Amino acid sequence: MDAQPTVDAVIEQIAPRLRRARQKKGVSLADLARATGISTSTLSRLESAQRKPSLELLLPVVAALGIPLDEVVAAPRILDPRVPQRPTRQDGRVLIPLSRQQGEPRAYKMTIPARDEQPHLRTHAGHEWLYVLRGRLRVRLGDHDFVMGAGEAAEFDCRVPHWFGAAGRGDVEVLSLFGQQGERIHLRTARRDGQSASRPVG
Repeated sequence: MDAQPTVDAVIEQIAPRLRRARQKKGVSLADLARATGISTSTLSRLESAQRKPSLELLLPVVAALGIPLDEVVAAPRILDPRVPQRPTRQDGRVLIPLSRQQGEPRAYKMTIPARDEQPHLRTHAGHEWLYVLRGRLRVRLGDHDFVMGAGEAAEFDCRVPHWFGAAGRGDVEVLSLFGQQGERIHLRTARRDGQSASRPVG
């Protein structure tokens, strides 16, 4: 069951909501004071949570701003944060979305079958980050060809010809994060002392 916001939590949101609503309308405190008959100092204290947001103050303010009272006093709706697990298949690979939004970055858990071992390099806009959960992952980046094990991560500019697939007899599980921001390719690997190290590629 979703947790319900407390009354205090709702009241705490009134001040910043009032300020955002006024600024969005392009109305100054002085303009709002003239429209409501409430002093500028009182409105300022109301927006900084130094004045209790009573209905006597809120009603003329929201009327002057032309917004519904619910916009500043309604409790925010708390949605279930869990991401639905809806696996899809693409070229024999199983992709499970780990992020709800349709924009970027997009996060996936990917299972690559052992038979998927023939490199097919491709390029496209964007930046990808990979983390090996289980198995061995073979990665091709331009002229570089290397194998990563569980616990290793890599990130690269997708404009570089690239491919990654299984590098052993078993499947490989990978976390993938994809976005449009490009960066210089570099790998992060675990050192023997337990610390992470970063080394450039190319």
